[in-house]
Amino acid sequence: MTLTVAGSINIDHVIRLPQFPRPGETLTGRDYRIVPGGKGANQAVAAARAGAATRFVACVGEDALAGSLVAGFAADGIDTTAIDTVAGVNTGVALIQVNDAGENTIALAAGANAELTPDRLARHAEALHCKQLLLQLEIPLDTNLAAARAAKARGARVVLNPAPARALPDELLALVDLITPNETEAERLTGVAVNDDAGAAAAAGALHAKGIAVVIITLGARGVWLSEQGQGRRVPGFSVQAVDTTAAGDTFNGALVAALQQDRPLAEAVRFAQAAAAISVTRPGAQTSVPYRAEIEALLEQH
Repeated sequence: MTLTVAGSINIDHVIRLPQFPRPGETLTGRDYRIVPGGKGANQAVAAARAGAATRFVACVGEDALAGSLVAGFAADGIDTTAIDTVAGVNTGVALIQVNDAGENTIALAAGANAELTPDRLARHAEALHCKQLLLQLEIPLDTNLAAARAAKARGARVVLNPAPARALPDELLALVDLITPNETEAERLTGVAVNDDAGAAAAAGALHAKGIAVVIITLGARGVWLSEQGQGRRVPGFSVQAVDTTAAGDTFNGALVAALQQDRPLAEAVRFAQAAAAISVTRPGAQTSVPYRAEIEALLEQH
């Protein structure tokens, strides 16, 4: 059975700056690019390139770039039959600034992503008959809830990357088998500051209490906190020189579910995902930075 990603598609407008401008300040940037992005799309591409048979449920608009985006997903081997073109709206847009430290700020306009409603999702019910369902938070929350409910009823593992950070209903969290927040997102969901391993363990415990069996909190350069049913430990990451952290978390998530789809043990899947994310931050852009399975395996062999 396949992996299904339900989520967002964006057109990313990326500009590099020495540092982020302050309010009212104008800075001259460089290396402006228009590239494919969106958390759902990035994760679907990462999963497919990492070796998973991947279906993608999403929406694009009627703008000139929409067709090339869908063609790009197909070129990566993704099943695009559940990507709808919505009349009268634009594809989602992200305005991304990247500073010289590789950090980013992102402003979003949902566009067609807002049109992925529960009713539209219901037209693609077959896509929710899957081994795993991967969700994020750039589509309507009701759609995520409907997708999780339908996939869970069919026996799928439901994986949630709760990004961008927001409060979530316990009804959705109770349907999640594996959750992958970063430090900010974990604090938003639990009220526990994740400043150290003790904080990560406490936040993971709060998420376990909501019915989630596996919690993976991404900690940036410090690695990840991996907790199964309350048994947690920190898994160090790879040391690399970051150029652009855009889509690093998405790459981690896509590679993680791809490794689980291949029946790798959880700890091994986490290491595989960390390697994928490490490669991605050494390259600019979102989907342009996502590595292929052979590259990930090569890095793992070196460590």
